[in-house]
Amino acid sequence: MAFDAFALILAMLALGMLFARLRLFPDGSANVLNLVVLYVCLPAAVLTFVPRLHMDRSLLGLSVTPWILMAATWGLVTLATRILKLSRGEHAALLVCVGFSNSSFIGYPMVRALLGDHALPYAVVYDQFGTFLMLSTLGIVILARYSGETTPSARHVLLRIAKFPPLWALLFALTAMPADPPKWIGGGLQRLSDAMLPLVMLSVGLSIQLRLPRREFKPLAVGVVLRLLVMPLLALPLSYALGMQGEVLQVNVLESGMPTMITAAALAISHDLAPRLCAAIVGYSIVVSLATLPLLAWALHALAG
Repeated sequence: MAFDAFALILAMLALGMLFARLRLFPDGSANVLNLVVLYVCLPAAVLTFVPRLHMDRSLLGLSVTPWILMAATWGLVTLATRILKLSRGEHAALLVCVGFSNSSFIGYPMVRALLGDHALPYAVVYDQFGTFLMLSTLGIVILARYSGETTPSARHVLLRIAKFPPLWALLFALTAMPADPPKWIGGGLQRLSDAMLPLVMLSVGLSIQLRLPRREFKPLAVGVVLRLLVMPLLALPLSYALGMQGEVLQVNVLESGMPTMITAAALAISHDLAPRLCAAIVGYSIVVSLATLPLLAWALHALAG
C-alpha cells in the first residue's frame, strides 16, 4: 500500500472526526460530500478506468460474487440470530450490514491505494454489476419485508437503478469512451477521480458513530467479524472456483472484505431496523478495516507470489 495514500486516509478520517466534535461544519455536511462523490467523483473514476478494461470470463465472477456471499450471509445471520436470540430488527440490520460491502465509496479508493490504478476497473465491475445491482433489487426487497412495507414493484426497482449516476457513466464508458481520451478530458477526469478518497474519508469522519449500549455488543461483534473477516475468507476459495487469478482474484477478495456500505445502513436506519446497531457496525467496520484491509492485501500478494 502506498504510504502517502494510507496517510491521507488516516488524516482525512481524523480531521472529519475532529470537525464533527468541534461542530465546525453545518448539519448535513457529510450528506453533501457524499452527493459530490456520487454525482461527480464516482462517474469520473468509472470514465477514467473502465475503458481500459479487457473483457474476459473472470469479470462474470466479479459480478456474481456479492450475490453468492449474500446467500452465505443469510445463512450465517440466521444462525447467529438463533444462537443470540436477536430481535427481528437486529436480524434485518445484520443482513444489510453484512451483506452489502462498501465497494464503491471506500472500495475504489482502497483498491487504488492497496493494488494500484490498474486494478480499479475490476473494482468497478464488482461494485456496479454486483453490489449496486443487488442493493437496488434484493436490498429494497429485504428492507420492505422486515419493515412491514409492501414489496416494491418492478417499475420502482428499475427507476431506482436508472437514477444512479455512475451506472450511466459505466454504460458510456463501455460503449463510447476511448481508453486514451484527449489530454484535457483525461486529466480533468483523473483529478476529479483523485478527489474521491479525501472527500469520502472526510465524510466518514464527520458521520462516524462508535457508541452503542452494552447489550448490543454481541450483534455488533458478529456483524464486524462477518463483514471484515468471514466474507473475504469465503471469497477466496470462491474466486478460485470461478476461475479467477492474479489481480482479478485480489480485487474480488479485497472488495469482499470492505466495511459495511454506508448507503445500505442508512436505508436500514430510515426503515427503523435497529438504527443504533446499523450506525455502530458502519463506524466500527470502517475503523477496523483500516487494519484488516492492508493485512488482507499483503496476504493476497504473498499468496500470489
